[in-house]
Amino acid sequence: MTVRKAIFPAAGLGTRFLPVTKAQPKEMLPLVDKPTIQYGVEEAIASGIQEVIMVTGGGKRAIVDHFDRSVELEHYLQERGRADLLDILARVDRLSDEVVITYTQQKEPLGLGHAVWTARLLVEGEPCAVLLADDVILCETKPVLKQLIDAHAETGATVLAVRKVPPSQVSRYGIIATNGSRNGLHEVTDVVEKPIEADAPSDLAMLGRYVLAPAVFEELGHTDPGAGKEIQLTDAIKRTIGRHHVVALEFEGDYYDTGTVPGYLRANLMMAMKREELRGELAPLLRELLGD
Repeated sequence: MTVRKAIFPAAGLGTRFLPVTKAQPKEMLPLVDKPTIQYGVEEAIASGIQEVIMVTGGGKRAIVDHFDRSVELEHYLQERGRADLLDILARVDRLSDEVVITYTQQKEPLGLGHAVWTARLLVEGEPCAVLLADDVILCETKPVLKQLIDAHAETGATVLAVRKVPPSQVSRYGIIATNGSRNGLHEVTDVVEKPIEADAPSDLAMLGRYVLAPAVFEELGHTDPGAGKEIQLTDAIKRTIGRHHVVALEFEGDYYDTGTVPGYLRANLMMAMKREELRGELAPLLRELLGD
């Protein structure tokens, strides 16, 4: 079955970025000059997704407003002849023309698994993608989500995006165990959430892209709270292994983790330095700061 829908869990409280996230959704924090969630929506559209399901919580109105038209702002810019800025707004407006964006609310912050499960009625029993806005992944040849969708089309499996991480970092991620691989596609036999280094079954970490088979949603409906007293998506995926096919794809692309302050700052700097119009000003500043 074709993957037509993508869930964006965006109901988290963003406590790592307080106080700015007291009133500003973390998904709207800018990565250079676009909010992080826009990168994910653009990736979904480029991957053939037809409907984006935003799972939001209280205080997330800014996400809705961003993907809606701002007639007042457009009028203001038109009166001042700012065609350049109007073009930027038009590019954002076209996103909601290219994909249907719907919203549903997670009433309590009960974890990623619960946020995904909240969208179950909108998914309607289909295989569905999940994208975490914190993880920005850019690939010039083929969007990462499209890589996962193609793997799902080939295997019919739940597909996890993975990448090798240093042993010292395995405790930050869900780590997969495998019993074989072919062309970067691994057969998943187990998933361990944030293991200590000595207990990690591999160095392959799950990152923020999934294609979920309907069986995962069935498990989420009766998965008990796990780590952090939250309903974990990892736990539901793990419970399907053995009954349903689960694979992991080592994806191609540049990965930026914006979910922590150091990672967010690093991502902004790295992406800004890739832009010619910004690099000329930033390079001398960096040399000055580094004393070079």
